[in-house]
Amino acid sequence: MGQEVYLPLFETKAAKGRVAYKLYSFSVLVGIFSIWVFRASHLPPAETERGRRWGWIGLSMAELWFSFYCYRYEKELPGVDVFVCTADPTIEPPIMVVNTVLSVMAYDYPPEKLAVYLSDDAGSELTFYALLEASRFAKHWLPFCKKFKVEPRSPAAYFSTFDRDDQEPLGDGSDHDRLVDKEYRSSVKKIYEEMRDRIDIATRLARIPSDIRNEHKGFRKWDSVSSARDHPTILQILIDGRETKVVGIENHDKLPTLVYLSREKRPHYHHNFKAGAMNALIRVSSKMSNGPIILNVDCDVYSNNSESVRDAMCFFMDENKGHEIAYVQYPQSYNNLTRNDLHGILLRVINEVDLAAMDANGGPCYIGSGCFHRRESLCGMKYDRKECGGLDQWREEMGKNEKQSAIVLEDMCKVLANCTYEDNNTQWGREVCDRELIDIANEVENFSTSFAIKYTNNSPSLAFSLTESLTLRLHGSMQMGVKYGFPSEDIITGLSIQFRGWKSIYFNPERESFTGVAPTTLLQALVQQKRWSEGQFQLFLSKYCPLVYGRGRIPFNLRMCYAIYALWAPNCLPTLYYVIVPTLFLLGDISLFPEITSLWIIPFAYVLIAKYGCSLAEFVTCGGTPQGWWNEQRIWLFKRTTSFCFAFLETVARQLGFFTKLEFVVTAKVADSEVYQRYLQETMEFGSPSPMFTVLSTIAMINLLSFVWGLKRMIANAKFGVLEQLGLQIVLCGVIVLINLPVYEGLFFRRDKGKMPFSVMYKSVMLALLACSIALYLV
Repeated sequence: MGQEVYLPLFETKAAKGRVAYKLYSFSVLVGIFSIWVFRASHLPPAETERGRRWGWIGLSMAELWFSFYCYRYEKELPGVDVFVCTADPTIEPPIMVVNTVLSVMAYDYPPEKLAVYLSDDAGSELTFYALLEASRFAKHWLPFCKKFKVEPRSPAAYFSTFDRDDQEPLGDGSDHDRLVDKEYRSSVKKIYEEMRDRIDIATRLARIPSDIRNEHKGFRKWDSVSSARDHPTILQILIDGRETKVVGIENHDKLPTLVYLSREKRPHYHHNFKAGAMNALIRVSSKMSNGPIILNVDCDVYSNNSESVRDAMCFFMDENKGHEIAYVQYPQSYNNLTRNDLHGILLRVINEVDLAAMDANGGPCYIGSGCFHRRESLCGMKYDRKECGGLDQWREEMGKNEKQSAIVLEDMCKVLANCTYEDNNTQWGREVCDRELIDIANEVENFSTSFAIKYTNNSPSLAFSLTESLTLRLHGSMQMGVKYGFPSEDIITGLSIQFRGWKSIYFNPERESFTGVAPTTLLQALVQQKRWSEGQFQLFLSKYCPLVYGRGRIPFNLRMCYAIYALWAPNCLPTLYYVIVPTLFLLGDISLFPEITSLWIIPFAYVLIAKYGCSLAEFVTCGGTPQGWWNEQRIWLFKRTTSFCFAFLETVARQLGFFTKLEFVVTAKVADSEVYQRYLQETMEFGSPSPMFTVLSTIAMINLLSFVWGLKRMIANAKFGVLEQLGLQIVLCGVIVLINLPVYEGLFFRRDKGKMPFSVMYKSVMLALLACSIALYLV
């Protein structure tokens, strides 16, 4: 018999076109270096042109920042626990939540090895009622999905793709099969619509039907609920997948476990937002199902590919490299994007290029949703091939719980979701931290002996190695679960996992795996970006700064990739300077760029053309449209001057101690019908007054006034000299005006409810006139 040949479950290949990209990068580097040389060699003298000198220096610093910022550096299947998190039934409607739950319950995976947990941080009985309805509908939906291989497996998404009078058959095409399929689908759709209507009515009335309330004991738990922020732990097993009698309507299709959890909330305890919910789920699930693999998804992100879980297992179960993988990160897509992605939400190039580049440098960051985790890495274990348990360990742990009833399990696990459980003097501290500290103490004793022996042998390097190992072990003992203290808890959690030696994988299959709901208004999009950039900048200013944290453990290229995202917020400073200062200097006929006839114009022109030409090519190659690319450039400018600016200011204020309270803003997942119609027509929504809109409008007005002034000067002089001297500044100002066309439309021309509020228009016009007047006087 020949030797068995091992075939890997996954393979990593280098991207095509790497030589061409390196040549492009080198040419841009030459252009950037030429710009530096120009700035240094043409510095205006302080004696005669002090104002122009300071403007020149500021522009040089902005260009220096942009220069550094533009670079990127089947065996026995294990159990899988799926975490779905929701926080507000008003902006995250229960019907949307249960569609997400049903989509992950219907994975193409053995149901006895699948457990789905819904964390309801609002403690809403409406959400519990919706989940109860979903548990009953699952008996129809899951067998239907399995029989006809339905995609996607969110009922709302699936049924929305079929017309009542034009349904394609899913069987072998025979008349009988066609009839059975159509009737079956229609019957399941009717059951779904009836469930949806009941949930919508209950949500609208904010009241549970009395017969349902009396029927199910779970609603009694709300008798002791004072408010969403003051209630005991509510834990209910709605479907116990361990029971053989829990099957669908086909009588042979088992159902996965389904659990509702609302962790304890008390007003005087900080609940740590989504990170706290995730940690409560980790502890509770470890007692109930203890799946070695954990998938977490947001409540508005349904599974769009039933094979995703099996695809992820190919990475974890690979015999050669699987043991070193901590998590597999999937990208997120959206089902409500306009054709040209009005708000630039999809981040095409980041998903298709940047995250794949991180994968090549050691692994992508954890982006908070659509991620499969190895439980032991998420729970603080450092990577060690010899010590890390196999995925089949799940079977041994599950055997301990098979004899316990659902009621007993519920009672046992409630304490794990108490708000005091993570204190050092609790069971968590005694069973986890103390055990780790005892192990470390034993290692310290062994280290002392080793150090004495090696020190006499003049070998301090080994002593240093042992010290570093103990430090890492102590650090690892404090890494239980998801990290707290940052709005972007996902980024810091992924970074700390990689610090402990684990690797991650970025997987972007042809069929999108997770589909969510994108913000439909500009303000929602900007607020979301503010939260992300604020959390990442807080990370940069903390001890977890990627430039310092993980030296020697995380590859330098990967730490630089993290730093690029961590520095989103400070991007506001050079961007604001570039869109305001050259414009104001234009009013005084002061040039901050080389003349058009000068050879020094070449590096500026080349870098701009090459950078944005490559950006457009990447965007279109990733499936976008030229108009979509233009929309994304507009949104990047909007984000840098508003979201990133407010995030920067608030983070600096927090570092200085002006305020310390962390906030987590949940993005609304529903929109008014009129607002949504304008969104589908790709009309920006400005209807709500906001300081962000005031900043946008003021910058737009400053550039409009300066651009008109510059054109007037050119026409009045009728000479080439003005264009030669100020041409590049006029072009820059004109591009900013083009980018802001939707803002001018909202300020002056629109009459619908989505126009810019009058208060914003008034403030922005006054501020712009004041800025231009000061510039004319000083410059």
